[in-house]
This record gives sequence, C-alpha cells and structure tokens, in this order.
Amino acid sequence: MTITFKAGLRRIAAPLALSFMSLLLAACAITPPDPTSPDSYRETAPSKTPAITTPTPGTGLVLPPQAPAQAPVPIDPVRPEVPVDMSGRNTQVDLWERVRRNFGMPDLDNPLVRDSENWYSSRPDYVARMTARSSRYLFHIVEEIERRGMPSELALLPFIESAFNPQAMSSAAASGMWQFIPSTGRDYSLKQNMFRDDRRDVLASTRAALDYLQRLYGMFGDWQLALAAYNWGEGSVQRAVNKNKRDGLPTDYSSLRMPAETAQYVPKLQAVKNIIANPAAFGLQLPALHNHPYFVAVPIERDIDVAVAARIAGLPLDEFKALNPQMNKPVILAAATQQVLLPYDNANQFVRELPRYTGPLASWTAWVVPRTMRAAEAAQEVGMVEEELREINRIPARMLIRSGSTLLVARSEARMSDVALHIADNATMSLAPDVPPLRRITVRAGRRDSVSSIAHRFRLSPQKVADWNDVRVGATFRRGESVVLFVPQGSALARQASDDDDDRRSSTSVPARDVVRTSTAERSNPGPRSTPAAARHAPTVERTAKAPTRASRVASTGAPAARPSSVKAARAAADKPVRSAGRGASSDGGTREARAAAKGSLKVAAPRARTARSAR
Repeated sequence: MTITFKAGLRRIAAPLALSFMSLLLAACAITPPDPTSPDSYRETAPSKTPAITTPTPGTGLVLPPQAPAQAPVPIDPVRPEVPVDMSGRNTQVDLWERVRRNFGMPDLDNPLVRDSENWYSSRPDYVARMTARSSRYLFHIVEEIERRGMPSELALLPFIESAFNPQAMSSAAASGMWQFIPSTGRDYSLKQNMFRDDRRDVLASTRAALDYLQRLYGMFGDWQLALAAYNWGEGSVQRAVNKNKRDGLPTDYSSLRMPAETAQYVPKLQAVKNIIANPAAFGLQLPALHNHPYFVAVPIERDIDVAVAARIAGLPLDEFKALNPQMNKPVILAAATQQVLLPYDNANQFVRELPRYTGPLASWTAWVVPRTMRAAEAAQEVGMVEEELREINRIPARMLIRSGSTLLVARSEARMSDVALHIADNATMSLAPDVPPLRRITVRAGRRDSVSSIAHRFRLSPQKVADWNDVRVGATFRRGESVVLFVPQGSALARQASDDDDDRRSSTSVPARDVVRTSTAERSNPGPRSTPAAARHAPTVERTAKAPTRASRVASTGAPAARPSSVKAARAAADKPVRSAGRGASSDGGTREARAAAKGSLKVAAPRARTARSAR
C-alpha cells in the first residue's frame, strides 16, 4: 500500500517539476528593454498574439480572450504590431526635447522672422491654447516624421497652417490640421463625402501631408522651397525658379519673388522653431508633453452613434470629436471607418463597457432617394418630421432632392442593417431648385436693348438670358430681334403670352418689344436659344391658315423652309430671313405678296407658288 502511494506521488510530481522548470527557463530568456532606445516607451513584442484577438459578435469590437473585463493592449496607429508601454522610463521624457534634438532644416534669419517672433511672444494666451491643442497630436506626428527620416521642424507646420485645430476651414475651402484644399486632398486619397471628410482625419491627413512634402522635396531638393510650394503650389514655385534662372539670379527661397503670404510662410515656421528651441528667451512657457501616445486606435465593426461612442468611453463629446474630427454626421459608419481614436484609459473603458451596453448602438442609417422629390415627401417616406430631416441633412428651403441622393434618416424596423461600404464611401446629395415648370416665350428687342436691360425688365438673371440666347452677358440686340426667355408657367408673363397667342389669331400686327410667340412645350431646364424664322412673320400667315404648310412658310419668309439636318443648320436657316427683314424697308410683312396676303386682297396660294418658283 505504501509502495503504491509513493509510486503514484512520483508520477504526479515529475510532470509538475518539468512544468516549473520550463516556466523558469522561459522567464530567464526574456531580455529587459533598453531604456536608452528611442522606442523605450514600447514593450518588447511578445511571441504570442496581443490581447486584442478574439472578435465578439454584435459588439463592434474585439475583446481579450481570457476575461471580458480585462483591459486590452492598446494599438499604436504608427506601429500597430508593437504593444505600447505607458509606464516605460522614457515615457516621462519631455517630447519638446525630442523635437529639438531632430531639427534638420537650415535656419532663416531676416526681418520677417523677427516680426513673427514678436507677434507670437506678444500673445502668450494664444501660444498657450495652440500648444495645449498640439498635445493631442504632436507625438503621433513626430513618430511618423522620424520613421520617414524627415526634419522635425515639419511637425511644427500645423502651428502655422491651423494652430493645430483639425476643424479649421479657410476662405479657400482648405480644411483640417494640414489645410488641404478639396482637389489636393483627393489627389492624396483623402475621401470627402457626406459622411466624412478625411482632410480632418488626424491619421489620414498627417500621412497625406507628409507624402506631399516628401514629393515636393524630391522636386526642388530644398525644404524651404518645398514649404513654399506647399503654400503656393509647385507650379508657381517652379515658374519663379525658372524666371530667376533666366535672369541670372539665385533660386533660393529668399531670392524668389512670391506673394506676401508665401514670403511670410517659412519665416513664421522659423519663428515657431526659435520659440520651441528656447521659449524662455521670448518670455513664454511650454506645457510639458510626455513622450508617449496621447491616443490609441480602437477597432469598430458596427455602426455606432458618435454620442453613444463617447458616452461608453467616458469621454466628453468635444474631446471625442477633437480626436475624431472627420465625422460629418452624428453616426460612425463601420464599413468606412474601421477605428476610432481614444485616450489610453478611455480606450480600455470603451472595450470593457461596450458588451454591457444594452441600448441601440446606432439611431441613424442611410437611405438612397428612389426618385426626385421634395423634402416633405422624403420625410413622409422614412417616417420623420420634415424639419428634422432638413436639419440633419442640411437641405435648404425650396429645394428638390434629386434621384440617387443619399440621406441620413432615422433607423426603423424596415432599415436596421448597417450601411454598406459602397454607400458609406461614395454617398452624395444633389439638390435642385424647387420652381414651377418654365414656359418658353419669345420677345422682340427694342432700340438699344441688351441682355442686361431685358433681364432687368423681366426680372431674370442676365447670365440665364445670355445662355438661353447663346450670347455673352454684355451683348446687345438689334431692334426687332427675337429674344428667347423662360418664365414660370402660370406667371403673369406666361399668361400674357397665352393671351397674345389668342389675339394673334385675329390680329395682323404685334407691337414691338411685346411677346410674339410661345412654346407649347414646358421645360424645367431650358437650353440654348433656337428661334424659328417664321416666329416673326407668323401673324401674317396665321390669319389665313391655322396650320401653315410648306408653301405658306415660303410666302412669309421669302425662301423655302428646308429641313436642316442639325440644330446648328436650323439656327442658321432661321436667322437668315430675320436679319434680312431687319435690314430691309419692312420688318413686319416680308415680301410684297406676303403683305398683300395679310391684307386679304390676294389669294395666298398663288403668291406662295410664285415665290417658291422664283426661289428655286
């Protein structure tokens, strides 16, 4: 019995001893991080997979596999494969010192630099606000610049561009911390649609700005010229360089002739560099910035309202928007926005609390308008109040929503699924004026009439009148020339045109500068002018024939009415008799036979035939 017990004990103890030995050897094999390394704020990457590994269905995030309440290892957006150690020895080093240590651009010293130094040093409150905002983003920018081997002065460029305000918008429609205009943003893959504007995205805009600056440096081989091109455009800088070369002048930044804004651009950056290098010399004090990430990235897999995400993370809404400023709408679409940025502690809380959240994650979704409609109709279709639909989608009054537009609408039982990627990435909204159908009328120009005078008389836009008649805005019309206008159906002018049509059936003349013809077709988007020549002479023919034949058109215009093969030919055929009538002795009757026919003293058929034969 004793022997059996001892043998069993040995069988149990042997595996335990081997396991203990394996753990001891594994512990001895771990090498502590080097505190002098520039990456000492990070942990050495373990051989096993980081804690954020197992997706939890329906939550939109991935949680630690061991325990749902355990905080995950946060992700550094620059190097997501390496976990972050927020308590490393070097994390307490001043980030400003790291910036100073990597200055690499040549200094600029001129009166414009002195002016900018005085401007900043006389505004300590402004500098304090600007540097406080920079504390959220500066570590990430410095990391990315050092990874690319670029001078750290470029990390200070958002001080000049936007004062580190990612919501900044210039009068030239430049947006974001790095101030991209829409076209340049698209060139560098910054998505801009109704749901998001990546020019304001902290990570995407930083990547695009540094890509652009690297390209400019490759073009000019000089960082100061590259910065001038960032502000003025590479084409403008290249032309200025070429001009100085032709004139035998130096081609450095200070020697080029540039606009005042560009001439002050690099001096402003130099002034900020001087202040960062020695703030005490300017009577300023910089806030302490630690050498570790301010934010980490948290993956998103389900649509979620911005307010809900901020509440779960325990973060004020303004702070959440400061880290995620690219959102144009109050909902984050997971299909196009795979992650949000949160401070380290708030990221841990977000991942812990999200599985416990029992309310709806998203209260908004996208709806593609099936046909052109008014906002009231759209609101009725989606079950919303019209004012709320207008406000959330910024739809002005008296505007139609075009077919194919995407609207943000409240979720309902019929629309509970998350927004698809092709909609989230390409959503647009197109509007059109909600005006009544337009009616085409033709008026006769009076003496010294111009596009502007006719537009003023009929309360229309001069540009529209010019477009309708295929002339310039400053053009003038000959006396008696036909001018095409489009007026709202049912307006006083349209009713007058209808009355004149009735009157002309029993009248032989129409006063000058009055409406002489209307079109039976109603158009909501009128095109260029196309006025038949018979319009001016129609009253003299319509008296004898309600539906003029080809012969009657010959009699009234003095030439056969050929059928042109194109619109251009039709316009030419229509204009010729009009101009000849204007230059001739008579402008209302055309030929002698036509005038006689108008008086009723001559049968219409005979002169029409003679005129046709003579024309042939």
